[in-house]
Amino acid sequence: MKAPSAQHDTLLIVDFGSQVTQLIARRVREAGVYSEVVPFQKAEEALQRLRPKAVILSGGPASTTEAEAPRAPQAIFEAGLPVLGICYGEQTMCRQLGGEVELSDHREFGRAFIDIQDETPLFAGVWEKGSRHQVWMSHGDKVSAIPEGFRVIATSSGAPFAAIADEKRRLYGVQFHPEVVHTPDGARIIANFAHNIAGLKGDWTMAAFRAEAVARIREEVGEGRVICALSGGVDSAVAAVLVHEAVGEQLTCIFVDHGLMRMHEAEEVVSLFRGHYNIPLVHVEAEETFLSALEGEADPEAKRKTIGRLFIEVFEAEAKKIAADGLGSPEFLAQGTLYPDVIESVSFTGGPSVTIKSHHNVGGLPERMNLKLVEPLRMLFKDEVRALGRELGLPQSFVGRHPFPGPGLAIRCPGGVTRAKLDILRKADAIYLDEIRKAGLYDAIWQAFAVLLPVQTVGVMGDARTYDYVCALRAVTSVDGMTADFYHFDMDFLGAAATRIINEVKGINRVVYDVTSKPPGTIEWE
Repeated sequence: MKAPSAQHDTLLIVDFGSQVTQLIARRVREAGVYSEVVPFQKAEEALQRLRPKAVILSGGPASTTEAEAPRAPQAIFEAGLPVLGICYGEQTMCRQLGGEVELSDHREFGRAFIDIQDETPLFAGVWEKGSRHQVWMSHGDKVSAIPEGFRVIATSSGAPFAAIADEKRRLYGVQFHPEVVHTPDGARIIANFAHNIAGLKGDWTMAAFRAEAVARIREEVGEGRVICALSGGVDSAVAAVLVHEAVGEQLTCIFVDHGLMRMHEAEEVVSLFRGHYNIPLVHVEAEETFLSALEGEADPEAKRKTIGRLFIEVFEAEAKKIAADGLGSPEFLAQGTLYPDVIESVSFTGGPSVTIKSHHNVGGLPERMNLKLVEPLRMLFKDEVRALGRELGLPQSFVGRHPFPGPGLAIRCPGGVTRAKLDILRKADAIYLDEIRKAGLYDAIWQAFAVLLPVQTVGVMGDARTYDYVCALRAVTSVDGMTADFYHFDMDFLGAAATRIINEVKGINRVVYDVTSKPPGTIEWE
């Protein structure tokens, strides 16, 4: 689908390979401004195509001291646009405009403190001259001389030019990362750049997106028939409801029930789409097909690929049945591709999606199906999809549910998958989530789930010995989905949840809690 940039002021983000570039786009959009991310090799083309009113240069792993270091198109600086360089972005801006960057013996990684040296529109209403503030640094090189026209507005112990400004040309650079939550005031700084310096309108809202997307879908689809693969997750559900609003009965949803979903989720999907929205839905009960193929398979990547292959085979068979119903063959496939998938697919580093995203809802469908893609969410981040779902009237219980990857319980059951093990896991997971909801903690946690470990231990329950499985519980908190910390439950909660699982789920005699954290840049939640 076409990007909505024509209706909105656009801010272009040039990606030099930082793990957190996506967060820059999210912070800009949180300020109500539409933004797009492009790899640096395609930045000049994007400059002409999008006609942005401002540019942000991201961080990256390279060193500007190297001969083949990535550079921003000189056209960006010649266009007279406001530019904010972040980390590597500041360094390449300085090098390209006549400053100097050098390797440093004093690297800064993690939390650091900067001292504000002067007033600036970039920090207006946020930081004052003479104050000190926490930021997040991640650099080895440092700027050693700034270009003509720039002045220093902040310093740190490892970066004498931690923030610089050329107000006349509206060029700014910061060595720290304002996009991550570890820089507490960073989002306000990015908003200052977008609104106060670049003068961009804050008109990027889900209400506006909804109206524009419906119009684009109607124009794109015309009188054609559309099929949509429902996975039971938020993304495909929101995509389906949005497409249905645009084309009505021209849409048919196919829900491949592989038997790997959480407790009662399949019934919830069918009830929501057939009952609440009255959307034509084909419910394919394929549990036996999937479990037979997965039996005995212990390799997690093999599980993902098996699920992906079978999903496509089952989906294709149902699409052929729809084509034979006398109402005309489907011409379009609607799917819930999100913007992070788009960014990673064009990343100059190859993107983590190459190895992580190998299950059915990102693997794509075979070309022989000859379907045109309708991807109404491809310019949205996960939090924006949830906001759109609420805008469309999807119940909060559905829109706010924790992420659930395409392979489902298959990858939360390490080792071989059997129906008996899945039944044990499903019951334990349901009890765990029930306890979290009763404690009023569900919305405070990004994701929580149970894992049935491939370990059995000897235990004594009552007057009998048992030899049963160990269940691991996991819960993480996150603001942006890029970093995470384990949720700090109190022992009373963990004790109550563990007791219920052991008492109510036959096959588990021990429960442990996973305290793993996820560092910046990690996006796998399984």
